[in-house]
Amino acid sequence: MRRETVEATYLIETPLDPQKIAAIMAGEQSSGTFVKVAGETDELRARAAADVLSVETLESVDAPSLASAYLERKKVSGPWWRARVRVAYPVANIGSNLPTLAATVAGNLYDLGEVTGLRLLDISLPQAYRDRFDKPQVGIAGTRASVGAHDRPLFGTIIKPNVGMRAPEIADLVELLCNAGVDFIKDDEICADPDHAPLAERVPAVMARIRAYRDRTGRDVMMAFNITDETDAMRRHAALVEREGGSCVMTSLNWCGLSAMQSLRRATPLAIHAHRNGFGAFARHPLLGIGFDAYQALYRLAGVDHMHVHGIGGKFSDQADEVEAAARRCLAPLAVDASGETDAVMPAFSSGQWAGTLPVTARAAGSSDFLFMAGGGILAHPDGPAAGVRSLRQAWEALAQGEALETAAAARPELAAALRFFGG
Repeated sequence: MRRETVEATYLIETPLDPQKIAAIMAGEQSSGTFVKVAGETDELRARAAADVLSVETLESVDAPSLASAYLERKKVSGPWWRARVRVAYPVANIGSNLPTLAATVAGNLYDLGEVTGLRLLDISLPQAYRDRFDKPQVGIAGTRASVGAHDRPLFGTIIKPNVGMRAPEIADLVELLCNAGVDFIKDDEICADPDHAPLAERVPAVMARIRAYRDRTGRDVMMAFNITDETDAMRRHAALVEREGGSCVMTSLNWCGLSAMQSLRRATPLAIHAHRNGFGAFARHPLLGIGFDAYQALYRLAGVDHMHVHGIGGKFSDQADEVEAAARRCLAPLAVDASGETDAVMPAFSSGQWAGTLPVTARAAGSSDFLFMAGGGILAHPDGPAAGVRSLRQAWEALAQGEALETAAAARPELAAALRFFGG
């Protein structure tokens, strides 16, 4: 009988035989250890042992990426071989347990003495296993319906200054942004439940302005309140947002963790805006950590609705092709044999975005299904936030009509002002 498995792909570096290291990895993360033990029967291995699917040796280098006291003790020297390794882990070992899935495909592998570099690149899931876990409750369609935006990106911004304003001041800014025409507003990742603007005060104050705007115009604005906290507190915060008529909450994924995200998903019907701050610690070194493909798979199994992918040409270290790949992965089905039911999450672009970066962002996404967040690009527009929002809409109109922004700006003053101010 064929076992159901989860496949993981790795990039490794080692001065030893990569085939041997792949076997060590498979054993370490399934039924084996460094020596054969009592009870390790052929029948048990057939059920529980991981299988090495492939080992592709890539190149050698003259120096290790990371130190290993284990190799130093054994006086092992280079060359150091890099290889792409694929391992299949039996689903039966894991069950419907997201933290254990992460521990299985990653876990102690980073600490193996035989490697001087190891990066989890991707996780491949069969549809039946993906179906055991949570899916977006709001997703792309629900997010669009919430704000009444169709056939174009959602244009949003971030509360600035990042932290320090009191609840009434934040409410004033939200009202200004609603009137400016934004679709989406979010708290900064460092502003969750501060003493000067606790959520118990901030949520009612902000939602009173959003409800008033909704009643006056018939148009809603999605506000992502940062409820990052310990798990029970996040559930309470989400319940408060729901009672006040809100539609979205935001969490810092890396500091809450997989289990907390699952608990939050199962406690609230609101959209979950997944902020990946700190992701660089997992991914910035090319021979260490977790690549975005694997990272997004784990957190999408927790049922988030939006996922940050950074921005092209912004202030962060990502290459443009990395941002593009991240956005497109968010928009693709998670399972390898997807059944047709979409579980896509909305990619959220941010970091130094403005009207001039919209064309390259739209090409990267390959779709209008993305959230384009411009902090300074809206709030610092020389003619004010409303002009900043109009400059984004005008840039999108130009793209839809196949016009270059510089040409389109001749008849669109807010776009022209943005090009002069930010493009200089």
